[in-house]
This record gives sequence, structure tokens and C-alpha cells, in this order.
Amino acid sequence: MWDFRFFSTAVLLGAGLAMDAFSVSLANGLHEPCMSKKKTCSIAGVFAFFQALMPMIGWICVHTIVQYFQAFAAWIPWIALGLLGFIGGKMLIEGIKNKDEDPCAQGGVGLTALLVQGVATSIDALSVGFTIAEYEWLMALVTAGIIAAVTFGICLAGLYLGKKFGTKLAGKASIFGGVILIAIGLEIFITGLIG
Repeated sequence: MWDFRFFSTAVLLGAGLAMDAFSVSLANGLHEPCMSKKKTCSIAGVFAFFQALMPMIGWICVHTIVQYFQAFAAWIPWIALGLLGFIGGKMLIEGIKNKDEDPCAQGGVGLTALLVQGVATSIDALSVGFTIAEYEWLMALVTAGIIAAVTFGICLAGLYLGKKFGTKLAGKASIFGGVILIAIGLEIFITGLIG
């Protein structure tokens, strides 16, 4: 089972799961265009951590308490909408209040907001635990590691793009970033209800 198909599937899972985190990273870069390299790597690391953690939690649920996870799965779109809507709304309001300020003078993404974003963008990855349920624990762990590595790279790209355009958009960047977060929350919510 440790073949090309295994690794390519893990990379594709990582890329698919990282799209929401990429968009949120883009929004964070827009909101904080003067973000340090250390903080950029930290933000990408938080998203990578949660994208790896959630499939492992899903894998554990499949092997232990699957009936409880199935009841919780119906709430995932609502949780993501609430969390991203709250953070996006806060960013939008800050952007409207401070639209004429220097974007480097605005406060950046705090730890609490970052953790909420990490959970909100990765919570749908819990269901990946079902798709890797037939893997032994080491294969599931390697898959989660690959997902984390792919997410980290994709989020770095999103942060750098956001920072680049954030300085050009000046005061409108936080407004745009907030709109992106709310839109992602709505997309997860609608997809979760339809799918």
C-alpha cells in the first residue's frame, strides 16, 4: 500500500483540504500586509496543524466512536459558518472603521482569531478520517503529515499573495479580507447542506 497511488492521493487530499485555508491566508495577508516572516510561517503552521489534526481525529472516531461523530457531522457547516462569519465580520468592521489608516499600523490577526480560523477551515477535514479509515495508524499519520506539508506550502503562498496585494489595496484590504472570510463560511455552509 506504500505506493505512488498512496502518496499522490495524500497530496491531492492535502491540496483539496487546503483551499479554504489558502483563502483565509490570503485574507490574513490582505489584513496585515506588513506581517513578519516569523508570523507568516506561524500562521501557515497553525493551518497545517489543524488540517493534519482533523483527519486523525476523524480516523480515531471511525475506529472508536463512529456513531457520535455521525451525529456531530450535521453541525459542521453551521459551526464553520458561525466561526468564519464572526471573524470575517469583525475584520470587515475594522476595515470600514480604519479604511484611511496605513495598513501597517492596523492590528494583525491575533492568536484567538487564528485558532478559530484554523478550526473553522479544517473542521470539514474530520470526514477525511472516513476515507482513510482502512489505513493502519502509521499510514493515517503519514497521510496527515503530507496533508500538513501541502497545507503549509499553499497557505504560505496565500499569505504572500495577500501581503503583496494588501499594500496596494491599502485601507480596503481588511474589508476585502472580511468579505472573503464570510464568503468561505457561506460556501462551507451551503456545500455542507447540499452535499
